[in-house]
Amino acid sequence: MDNDSKIQEMKEIVTAFAKERDWEKFHNPKDLGVALGIEVAELMEHFRFKTNEEVQEMLMDAEKKKEISNELADIFHGLLRISEVCSIDLSEALKEKMVEARKKYPVELVKGKPDKYTHYK
Repeated sequence: MDNDSKIQEMKEIVTAFAKERDWEKFHNPKDLGVALGIEVAELMEHFRFKTNEEVQEMLMDAEKKKEISNELADIFHGLLRISEVCSIDLSEALKEKMVEARKKYPVELVKGKPDKYTHYK
């Protein structure tokens, strides 16, 4: 469960998986980045041409929800692996990024609005 998991433990799981298969030689930032992009595209295929209502219906179907879950797991795997290969602490990176995002998107300017931060300058 997410509440019980630690990011470092997840990184260790995906690193062990790669080591057991002698795949580390293929896991460089460029190729992992490409693979991550492909996995995101595979997730997006499930939503393409669907309304929000249709997506909600999909999520009510156990088999379709499992397919989406698998795609998210592939993305998470890729994200963990590339962050490990690049020696990036994801927790710290997210905290730093949120500090920047709060500056770009001050609540008093953006609340309830979907525009990119450049729109508010």
